[in-house]
Amino acid sequence: MKQAPKQFRFAALATDVVVFGLIDGKLHSLVSTVNRPPHYVNAPGFLGGMVTEKETAREACVRVLAEKGHLPDVYLEQLYTFSDVERDKRNRVVSVAYIGLVRPDTAATYSHPDASFVPVTKLKKLAYDHDDMLVVALNRLQGKLSYTNIAQFLLPRHFTLSELQEMYEVILKKEFDKRNFRKKILALDIVKDTGRAQEGVKNRPAALYEFTTQKTKELPLLA
Repeated sequence: MKQAPKQFRFAALATDVVVFGLIDGKLHSLVSTVNRPPHYVNAPGFLGGMVTEKETAREACVRVLAEKGHLPDVYLEQLYTFSDVERDKRNRVVSVAYIGLVRPDTAATYSHPDASFVPVTKLKKLAYDHDDMLVVALNRLQGKLSYTNIAQFLLPRHFTLSELQEMYEVILKKEFDKRNFRKKILALDIVKDTGRAQEGVKNRPAALYEFTTQKTKELPLLA
């Protein structure tokens, strides 16, 4: 079999995934320790790995999450292709990055010897080009929250409207008028009352809601 010219046989393909989750009302992301001296010594970085010859980038991402993160159930969507020539000091590596979302119970109870959820505000000096990757991922998350129903993948399956509003405010970094927010959310017909209420609270229990569909769909601009 004829090989491609040498100048076209130089780039390896990898995948990285920026997984977000809410813990105690703060946005966190899943990182592990990258130890690749002399360039990176115990530096935090997102989970990633090489794409093998018999899998797609998405299949590799799912495998990496299962093998390195023990996270088999994550909402995923492709984020961006990072191809800066110097992004990996060891070799020429192009990364197809993904954004992942997990529910609060998954993030809060996550336990793994080699990875952990860290507040996004504390993620600095990440390995490779993961600082840039985080910026792109945050911008994508904020954008998609504004015009789709992916908020459901960051919330418990049953939630209060206050919890929904708080999630939007934390990630979009803006405050919403309570009455107007609820009016708009209910008018979009993306959530419905479960007929149940909070349990184990001192004050008057709030009604619990759920999303009307688990399929992602576009909505009129929310914010």
